[in-house]
Amino acid sequence: MANVTGTSAQVARSATALAGKTTIQDAVVAKIAGIAARDVDGVYALGGGAARALGAIRDAFNSTDLTQGISVEVGEKQVAVDLTIVTEYPTPLQKVADDVRAAVYRAMEDLVGREVAEVNITVDDVHVPSDDVQPEQQQAPEQQEPRVR
Repeated sequence: MANVTGTSAQVARSATALAGKTTIQDAVVAKIAGIAARDVDGVYALGGGAARALGAIRDAFNSTDLTQGISVEVGEKQVAVDLTIVTEYPTPLQKVADDVRAAVYRAMEDLVGREVAEVNITVDDVHVPSDDVQPEQQQAPEQQEPRVR
């Protein structure tokens, strides 16, 4: 025979009835925003030139900074996020920015549980795939086809 100690209503108290305070650090909110932004198609990287250079060094040591290019302000009920991104060429810049904004809004509301005051996005650069070609992979000048005929 089962030993019943109380009804489910008595055992499961509502979250609003429980006392205490939850503090969410800015770095946690920035990391969640960074993860959400990186998952958007058309985003090549986060951060401006200097931040990306430092990020490349971190990546070489397998220590990616998920908050790179992101600043946040976290209040009791609201959060504001500023992001700097690099987009992939030829993705439409406004579409990428809109998609990043929507992803960050969802993450802040769903995961952080705060209302979003604003999400500001700065497009710092556009990554062109040909920029990834290593110098030794490029043709020597005498082997290149003439630019004009």
